[in-house]
Amino acid sequence: MTVADFLPTHVVPPDGLPTWSSPDATRPTAPLDPLLPVQVVERRGDWACALCSNGWSAWVDGRLLLPVPHGPPAAGQPAARTADPRPLLGTVEDQVSRYRRLVEELTSGRIDGAEFAEQTRGLRVGVIVDGNATWLYDARHERWLYCDGFTLEPYAVGRGPTDQGRADADRAEGDDGGPGGGGPGGSGPGDGGPGDAESYDGAAER
Repeated sequence: MTVADFLPTHVVPPDGLPTWSSPDATRPTAPLDPLLPVQVVERRGDWACALCSNGWSAWVDGRLLLPVPHGPPAAGQPAARTADPRPLLGTVEDQVSRYRRLVEELTSGRIDGAEFAEQTRGLRVGVIVDGNATWLYDARHERWLYCDGFTLEPYAVGRGPTDQGRADADRAEGDDGGPGGGGPGGSGPGDGGPGDAESYDGAAER
C-alpha cells in the first residue's frame, strides 16, 4: 500500500495504544503513538488490525480506537444523534423489569432456583444515578458510559478484547426482543475502550 492509498479510519487515543503482533495477548510489540492516524484493515472480535501510513501494522484493542468522522451531514439534513442516551436507558429499564419479573416468579414458586439461574444467565445491568449525572452499563459492549442527560460518553470498559462474540449479552437481550450484536466474552490484553455501538455510540472519550 502506498501513502496515496492510505485512508485513515481511526485515530489512536491520547494515551497511545499497546499492540500485539497477532490477536494474541501473549505477543506484545511496540506501542502506537498518541493520536496516530491508522486504518483498520481487519477485525476479529474486539481485536483490530491497525495499519499505519508507513505500511507497518499491528493488532490492537479495536474498542479503544477513535473513529474518524466521515464528513458533515448534507445541507438541510438534521445532525445525527449519535450519543442519544434514550436507547440504552430503555435497554436498562427492560432488563431490570425482566429481572424483577423473574424474581416474582421465583418467590411465588412458579420457577425453581435452577430455572431462575438459567433465565438470568448473561443478564448484566448497571445504573448509578447521582443527581443529573448517571452511569449506565452497556452490556453488549462491556463498558460503562457517563450520561449528563443529553449525551453518553464512554467511561470505562470491563474486559480486554477477545475472539468470542457477546453471546451471553445477546442472549439476555434477545430473550426479551432487545437488540442483538457481538461483544467481549473472555480474557484479553489490558483494560478496554469503546466498541461499535448503536445510536448512543460515537461520543468522545472522557
